[in-house]
Amino acid sequence: MYYILFYKTVENYVERRAPYREEHLKYANAAHDKGALVMAGALAEPADGAVLLFKGDGPSVAEEFAKNDPYVRNGLITEWKVRPWTVVIGA
Repeated sequence: MYYILFYKTVENYVERRAPYREEHLKYANAAHDKGALVMAGALAEPADGAVLLFKGDGPSVAEEFAKNDPYVRNGLITEWKVRPWTVVIGA
């Protein structure tokens, strides 16, 4: 099953993420290497959120990622939520 993790970011997120970006990317790449994180990226115009797609047996795969994400732990994410995603075409 697939799960989408939605992030809402703080104002000036692009500028404020710099001190945590390397740690966040390392963390995300590790989840991708394990096969849990399928793809991820920030929203643009405006840069006010991000979307991360996970594959797993339950929503905890995405929830645990969010709880331990350096961006969340350091206050760059104002809100996050996980929703199951039913794929109809592809994958």
